[in-house]
Amino acid sequence: MYSIPSSIHPSWQPFFESQFEQQYMTQLLDFISQQQSDVTIYPPQALWFKAFEQSVADIKLTIIGQDPYINEGQAMGLSFSVPRGEKIPPSLRNIYKELHTDIGITPPLHGDLSRWAEQEAIFLLNASLTVEAGNAGSHLKKGWHRFTLAAIDYINQNNRHSVFLAWGAFAHKCCAKVNLSHHHVIKTSHPSPLGAYKVMKVAPAFLGSNCFSKVNEYLVKHNQQPINWSID
Repeated sequence: MYSIPSSIHPSWQPFFESQFEQQYMTQLLDFISQQQSDVTIYPPQALWFKAFEQSVADIKLTIIGQDPYINEGQAMGLSFSVPRGEKIPPSLRNIYKELHTDIGITPPLHGDLSRWAEQEAIFLLNASLTVEAGNAGSHLKKGWHRFTLAAIDYINQNNRHSVFLAWGAFAHKCCAKVNLSHHHVIKTSHPSPLGAYKVMKVAPAFLGSNCFSKVNEYLVKHNQQPINWSID
C-alpha cells in the first residue's frame, strides 16, 4: 500500500486512509509510477495533493477544475492557478474579468491563487490530480475522478453551509450528489473562451453570472464571513 502524503491536513486523514486501501488507488498510483519513467507528469509529485493542506471543516468554497495544466511550469496542484511568472491562462483571465465586473477586484498581473487557498478557505480541486504533459484528460479515467468525487462527498458529509462553484457541464456532474439542504451549488458555463458567454439549459453564462457575489450572499446568510476575493 502506498504511503499517505504527510503534507495533508489531519482532517483529511480518514478520507485518505479509506481511499488508499482500495484497489483502484493502488492501480492508479502504479500506473503513474510506470508512466513517470517514460513521460513527464504534471504537476511535480510533491504538489499532487496541494489542495488538501487545509482543514475540511474550514472550507467555505470548492472550485472544481478538470485537469492540471498540461504545459511545463503551469500546474501547481490548485485548480485554475499558475505560479507567479507564468502567463495567465485564458480561463483565468475570464475569471479575473468576472471578478472585476462582479466584485470590483482589479485583475492582478499573475495567476497564483494560493492566497485563496491559504487565507480564504477556498478548496481549489481538480478532478484529475495529475496529467501527462501535453495530453489533456490522460489520467482522469485512471482513478482520479473516483478519488475526487469521494473527496467532494467527504466535504458534503463533514462540513456545513459551504458553496460549490460548478463551472461547466463536467463540474455540474461532479456536484450532482451534493446535499443542497446543507450546502449550495452555483452553476454557470465554463470560464474558458469557448464557454464563458454560453448560456446553458441549466445554468447562465459564466461572464455576467455574478457568481462571486452570490457565494458571499450565501455565506453571510448562514452566519459565515464573506470571502475576500483579492488575489494579492
